[in-house]
Order: sequence, then structure tokens, then C-alpha cells
Amino acid sequence: MKISVALSGGVDSLASMHLLYREGHDLLPVHARLFPEQDPGEKLAQHLDMICRNMGLSLHILDLTQHFSKEIIEPFIQDYLHGKTPNPCALCNKKIKFGLLLDRVREMGADALATGHYARVLKDEQGAGLWRGRDLSKDQSYFLSLVPEKSLEKAIFPLQNRHKTWVVNYLARENISPPATRESSEVCFIPGDYRKLVAWKTSSNNESLSGPIKNRQGATLGVHSGLWRYTPGQRRGLGIASSYPLYVIGKDQEANTLLVGTRNELGSRGCLIREINQLVPTEKWPDRLWVQTRYRQSAQPADVHPENSCMRIYFKEKTEVSVPGQVAALYSRDGRVLAGGIIEQEIR
Repeated sequence: MKISVALSGGVDSLASMHLLYREGHDLLPVHARLFPEQDPGEKLAQHLDMICRNMGLSLHILDLTQHFSKEIIEPFIQDYLHGKTPNPCALCNKKIKFGLLLDRVREMGADALATGHYARVLKDEQGAGLWRGRDLSKDQSYFLSLVPEKSLEKAIFPLQNRHKTWVVNYLARENISPPATRESSEVCFIPGDYRKLVAWKTSSNNESLSGPIKNRQGATLGVHSGLWRYTPGQRRGLGIASSYPLYVIGKDQEANTLLVGTRNELGSRGCLIREINQLVPTEKWPDRLWVQTRYRQSAQPADVHPENSCMRIYFKEKTEVSVPGQVAALYSRDGRVLAGGIIEQEIR
């Protein structure tokens, strides 16, 4: 079996390739260029090429910039302009890494695609199941919950049973120096604040920005400078004089109004999700379900009610705000991903 390895330049993808190399697999390393080339990108590719050649492998560079812009960057901007807070990493896993990239490497003769994700894919006679990785502090199953089962069938995660500290020490022992030394927690195509990217788009379109800031009672408390500049739960930078803390609790896109309230008004009873990726049939779900709506959030016990093309999720207890545009991942107690979807609206 020929395995393609997606190399980003970080420790995780390089460790994944080297582990597979030591196991004697037939490897096809690839590096995908996702946004317009810059000097660091060329140097990174050269560094990766040198590492591959030291293993007797040939690195393949795939230019996916146009597809990435169309499928990820443009929808990212449009979602913000329509009052949502998108999750581009989850969409990239679905549409680019285990979508377009997987298709490309299979055309090149690969049978499977390996990445440096911290998640587990366990395969049986019923197909491929997605599970949390062993290193729960780095688990990325949440970001993979939109990847369909047919793509997971072709996915290999060499780090699924590893911990991050082991991975870093492993590369050091093998004298492999990754070209990307800093682990980014931000959106890969935005070096700084996402607002600069969206601001460029809004200024070029001459779109209306400012509007009222109101509380739930309808009183106007101030003026916002564009709904996309604010995120649910935000406290600082609202420009409102108040004797008590106020938080962003919602957006009225049609009225171009930012809604604020007290901490007691912040929180969610549930959410409605669409664009469902069902990984386990509903009739095989356990009695108790857990739902995660943010990457760094612990999954919360919830009741889930499928309704045609959507699902209504009701948390057992009031929890963090459910943000439209973000991903909701449904889990079993033991960490299996049952389904994933995009939050369309919060249930208060």
C-alpha cells in the first residue's frame, strides 16, 4: 500500500512521516501550497525537500491556492460579513485535506493519506470510526468531525496513540529539525487579526458598517463599527460606558444591531445545527450524548433531536454561548464522534 503524507513543515507531520518510514511503508510525501507564495514558503519547501531526500524520498509540491481561496478564504470572509464566526480549520479538513488533496494523491497512485492529526480512526466491518486521540490536550477530532466516512476510510493518523511531548522528543532523537518551529493556534492564512482581512473586503465593497448597540430591552447603549468586528461573549472593546460588565450576547443581522447583556444573559440552552456529517447511524447512538461546540471546550451532556436536514441540541445545563458558524461535534462517553455539523442558531 502506498501512503501519501501531507507535510506542513511542523513537528507533527514530520514525525508522522518518519514513523511510517521506519515501518517500511511505500511513501509519497506532498506539500500543499494553500495561499499565494511568500519567501518563507519557498524556504519551507526547500527544507522539507532536504528532509525527504535524506530518507530517499521525493517531495511533491501541489499548488492548491485557487481552490483554497475559493473554498476557505472567501467563505470565511462572507461568513463574518453575515454575522457568523466561521471555523476554517474544520472546513479545510473536509474540503481541502481530505477532499481535494486526498483526490490528488490518489490520482498520483496513493492508497491513503497520512497527516499529523491527534485523533484516532478505527476501522471494522462497518467502516471507519473517528475517535478522540490519546493525547486529550491535543485531540483534534473536533476539527475532523465534518470529514465524511468515505474519506476517513483513506485516512491514517500515525500520532493517534502518541502524546505531543513524545513527538517533539522523537524528532530530536532522530536529528530532524522542522522548518516550521512555532506551533500556530491562529488561522493559517491570517498572520495577525482576522479583522484586517475582513476590513479590506468591506472597504472594497463599500458596505455599511456602523449600527446601534442595544440590550435585550431595546435600549440603545452605543454604536458599533461593524458586526463582524465582534464575537459572542466578547467583553472588552465595546466602547460602552456602564457601571457593570456587558458582553456580546448576539447579533441581529437584518437590523445591523449588536446585542449586549450581563453575564447572566450570556450562555446557551442549546443550538440548531445543519450540514450534518453523520458518522454513526442515529439508531446506534448510545442513550447519553455529549456535545462540543468549541475546540477548547469540554463536551457537555445534551439531548439531540434529529429533524430532517438539521438537529436540535439541548444541553442538560446552561453552557457557553453557541456561536453560529462554529462546529458542533457529537460524542459518545468513550470519545467516538457520532456526527458533526455547523451551528446555524443558538437556542436561548
